[in-house]
Amino acid sequence: MTIRYVHFRHPAFLALLIFLIALTGPAQGESIPFDRAWKEQGFLRLWSNDYKPEGRRLGVISDGTVSLFYRPLPENLRGARRASWEWAVRQGVRATDLTRKGGDDRNLALYFVFADPEAAKRLARASAARLMRHAGTRALIYVWGGDYESGTVLASPYGEGRLKTVIRRPAGTGRFRETADLRADFRRAFGADPGVLVGVAVSADSDDTDGRIEAFIENLMIE
Repeated sequence: MTIRYVHFRHPAFLALLIFLIALTGPAQGESIPFDRAWKEQGFLRLWSNDYKPEGRRLGVISDGTVSLFYRPLPENLRGARRASWEWAVRQGVRATDLTRKGGDDRNLALYFVFADPEAAKRLARASAARLMRHAGTRALIYVWGGDYESGTVLASPYGEGRLKTVIRRPAGTGRFRETADLRADFRRAFGADPGVLVGVAVSADSDDTDGRIEAFIENLMIE
């Protein structure tokens, strides 16, 4: 058998090939690493979760505690439409009423924070707490917790219309891969098109039930 090698020497052909590769891009989207860009945001009480960023994986332990782990996103992802991730819960909290302030523990929550373009510019360096209190921001919160059917949309008791919970998994343990249509879910939750995607956050909440959560999230992709 004769193996023939084809050499592409024509500059115009090479330029076209490079353009087509760049145009199609990676089908799986852009990986979001768990690195030093993530910062923990506490709440009123001085209890915090234990987050362990390990590149593609984030370990989470919540032992009667609650806090948020936030990361701003680069400008090239501001028009993102979809996301995917894997998450697992080895030990979790019982199902709670996720509409009740002060009684809404959940195993894991993954936030996608959107802002109108002007707010995105003004709040580029703001803390997660300030960002999500601003009138120009909205957040979709994909939650593993409660006792609801997958896809149920709930108003967060903390958001005054700016935060909406989308149930992905009821309380329990296991490991799952998730995909989310961010734009479609945003329209369903808020009745409008989203602004630009400015950040993501992870939370675990066990303080109200005095429970314990051992979990992780990995392979977070945004496209």
